[in-house]
Amino acid sequence: GAKGGQVQYRVEKAGIIHAGVGKASFSEDQIAGNIRALFNAVVRAKPTGSKGMYIKKVSLTSTMGPGVRIDPASMSES
Repeated sequence: GAKGGQVQYRVEKAGIIHAGVGKASFSEDQIAGNIRALFNAVVRAKPTGSKGMYIKKVSLTSTMGPGVRIDPASMSES
């Protein structure tokens, strides 16, 4: 598992990223902070030669629940 300050995620061939960002016991602020940390880590991992829109869609979901769309523009590096 990831230790404090680490972000772990896996990427499928199609470019879909899966990552855990919290548990039901986490506060809203903890989950929001983890989402921002993941987003920023993905942005920093962007290859220098990559052109065009790097992050097209963001969805947040529970393990078995429906996805909720998040506007990638609202997730700018912070």
